[in-house]
Amino acid sequence: MAMKKGYKALLQEANAAIKAVSPQEAYRLAQSPDHVLVDIRDPRELERDGRVPGALHAPRGMLEFWIDPESPYHKPILASGKTFVFFCAGGLRSALATKTAQDMGLEPVMHIEGGFGAWRDAGLAVERKDQS
Repeated sequence: MAMKKGYKALLQEANAAIKAVSPQEAYRLAQSPDHVLVDIRDPRELERDGRVPGALHAPRGMLEFWIDPESPYHKPILASGKTFVFFCAGGLRSALATKTAQDMGLEPVMHIEGGFGAWRDAGLAVERKDQS
């Protein structure tokens, strides 16, 4: 099967249109009440790898529905006017999610370059279920 546009092309387009921030910059931004970190990883990933304290969990598969005010699944936090900083495990899904959110009109949005892995590797706080 020949793809019209593969994931590499989609990522290239997304990265050209969105803002990426380092984990350290995301941490700094998250200290402001005007910014929300949004974890789009699958619930199993959170269970296995831990989570960023205070981050909103919005599974990637539900993101468009949670953003759209006309959706029965809409989450009011996503219409709050805050700046959203998306992240996934490694930065690929969050780049695509950020582009989608931006295309839907949710702005300002950005994502963490390198995702949760880069956050963890930078020594930033990670909360594990057994620590709660």
